[in-house]
Amino acid sequence: MRLDKYLKVARLIKRRTVANEACDNGLVTVNGRPQRASYDVKVGDQICLRFGVRTVTVEVLSVQETVKQADAVLLYREIGR
Repeated sequence: MRLDKYLKVARLIKRRTVANEACDNGLVTVNGRPQRASYDVKVGDQICLRFGVRTVTVEVLSVQETVKQADAVLLYREIGR
């Protein structure tokens, strides 16, 4: 699954277009490297998001096309803020 779509499905970012812009601006890194929105997310990847002064790091536990809002937190494990 594409990185921008994963961020939206996991509800880490509200809209896919915003996720795409975050990737283009270098605010999203995967396994320590800046990645484009087209990056193929795999289980075990560590995604780091920068929101202004706040940084959130998560580990991908599952990749699914669609999930209910309540189950979105099961797709990843938060490592650090």
